[in-house]
Amino acid sequence: MDMHLKNLFARFQEQFGSGPGLGPGSGTCLMKVEGIGPPFIKSLYRAAAALYRTDPWKRLRPAHHFGIRVGKDSDWSSKKQPFPCIQFIGGDGGDLGLYMFRSEKDARKMTGSRETIRVPNVELLRVTYELESLMFPSNKRMIRLLSLEISGTNRFPVIDVARCSSSGELEFRNPTQEHLRFLYGVMKAISLVHPLLQQDDGVGPKWSREVYFEPFIETVDVQWPPEMAKGSDLVAVTVSHPPGQGYEEKAGSTASSTPTKNLEPNKEESFGDIKVSSGVGSRVCEMCEKEVHGEQSVCCNKCWAVIYCSALCQKQHWKETHKTVCGLYKAMMEREEELAMKIFVFPCLVDQPCKWLESLEIHHKGMWRRKCGCYSHCPYGLLPVKGGLWDTWGGLEDDEYPRDLPLHDHIRDGLGISGPILLSGWSEYYNLRNLSMSSPVADILSHPLTVYYILTALIISSKNLLLKGKEVILHYLGPEGELDWMPAFAEIGHLLNGMGNIQIVIVGPGVPANLSGTTSGISSRVRVNLVRGLYQEEATYLTSPHAIVALNCALEKYASWGGALDLIKSMGVPAFFTDQSEISCANAKQVLRSAGLHITQPVTPNPFRSPVRNQGSSSNLPSYSNGFVFGVNT
Repeated sequence: MDMHLKNLFARFQEQFGSGPGLGPGSGTCLMKVEGIGPPFIKSLYRAAAALYRTDPWKRLRPAHHFGIRVGKDSDWSSKKQPFPCIQFIGGDGGDLGLYMFRSEKDARKMTGSRETIRVPNVELLRVTYELESLMFPSNKRMIRLLSLEISGTNRFPVIDVARCSSSGELEFRNPTQEHLRFLYGVMKAISLVHPLLQQDDGVGPKWSREVYFEPFIETVDVQWPPEMAKGSDLVAVTVSHPPGQGYEEKAGSTASSTPTKNLEPNKEESFGDIKVSSGVGSRVCEMCEKEVHGEQSVCCNKCWAVIYCSALCQKQHWKETHKTVCGLYKAMMEREEELAMKIFVFPCLVDQPCKWLESLEIHHKGMWRRKCGCYSHCPYGLLPVKGGLWDTWGGLEDDEYPRDLPLHDHIRDGLGISGPILLSGWSEYYNLRNLSMSSPVADILSHPLTVYYILTALIISSKNLLLKGKEVILHYLGPEGELDWMPAFAEIGHLLNGMGNIQIVIVGPGVPANLSGTTSGISSRVRVNLVRGLYQEEATYLTSPHAIVALNCALEKYASWGGALDLIKSMGVPAFFTDQSEISCANAKQVLRSAGLHITQPVTPNPFRSPVRNQGSSSNLPSYSNGFVFGVNT
């Protein structure tokens, strides 16, 4: 009987194919991979879960091949990209998965019209999302032992390297540490960019049901977790469709620098000056603080970072100060391409805030009034409020601001997903909320989503409390403009997705006296208390927190931070800070060290930083609201 069924199944396969993919995952187990530990595996599972939530299988089919470049070829032991071509399996049936090939040629060979073709001696890296009930015991034990993150409601990724022998049998082995590191970069990048694909209705036969996409290429920066970082916290990952549109590498670039299509000629290495005719507005000379217009300004020809009114000021500043920091500034300027968020299609460089707001038709409207100085006469938290949510967001189009609605549609395979929604960046959030990439709301939402990111991704204890449906108490220090953005903080309640509560206690001298002591429920799951005063003086009257945050803290600018930092040290509570630039972060680290605090969560780019680049008065250094995040007591 068994032989009869085997022959019957073989004839069925011969006539109809075996379906998409190469079947379920094998018995490989990541615990057996040399050189990786539990943190490495946990990071992989988090990245796999984040990719699963973006649901690429909704639109992508095996015929949609993508080219992938993670960093430079020289970053990998073989001096080339390990698996530079990928496809998604399962959108039209079968197991959901991600297949990664050694070349585009291999991908084409194995992609059939109805099935994955078993080509002898072709090796591929697979990520197969399997039901836990169908997994091998070794993988089940690993999931329970490490408390690995689930993908969807009941699936976990199984990762292996598959190869078809000359006899047609499949052989499996564990991937290497390098393979898994490459895979992490791929999963993080593709989850950010695949929602940006635009359907091309003018390509392909009219009778075909296959979806075609416009040619696409995008480079995003991916942050390595500490256990995967090798000399740099960031790596540039380029995704292209169809494959073969890769960027050229720039000679002398760093391992993490973003590739570029157009190679620049080498600049003169000797000291000199360069005219800047960018047409930007008024700037200030770094040396004499004289106002200078963009077309009249000059800057250092080595780092391009600092603005001067004349060559004389430049040379004097070089001798006195700049010579010692020029190399550091140059490295920071080279990260500009990595920090820029090119997924957005609204202007992201702000030279004159009023003109920027006018270009978006939101000047003097709603919460945007705090984005320029026109309402500086009005104390924080006391901007006049009128109208509903549409007015609060400045009258943006319906697809340009998040509605005050629960995320009932956050569903996979027909099953609702309850619990906090874990996000990896703006692309995932905009896709979740069906927002147009022309919407500037990320500039304001950076504050609440940075808070949410810290509580659900950087502080494990607060994340676990929320997953158990409990309340997290957060002390939010030093508020200013965000006191007028409370409607935006309601978005945190929606992202909690029916589980857990957050009490935000906002403390600072910027809280208006008539609002101090008030409590408001900005959503059913988020409550805000306002307290006027210095944190070190008010903390004894407050409920003990699970976490502390201070956004755009500028620790070096205010002497009052000293007492707050002493208190944070004695409390031992996880505390996170954000700042706008790497220079500000370096200064903040000095202040923290002086207070006896050691940074336990290193300075890294914040995935929910504002995409709007602020133009400094005397500097071209990249500066973004909530640009970088770092923590103590973690």
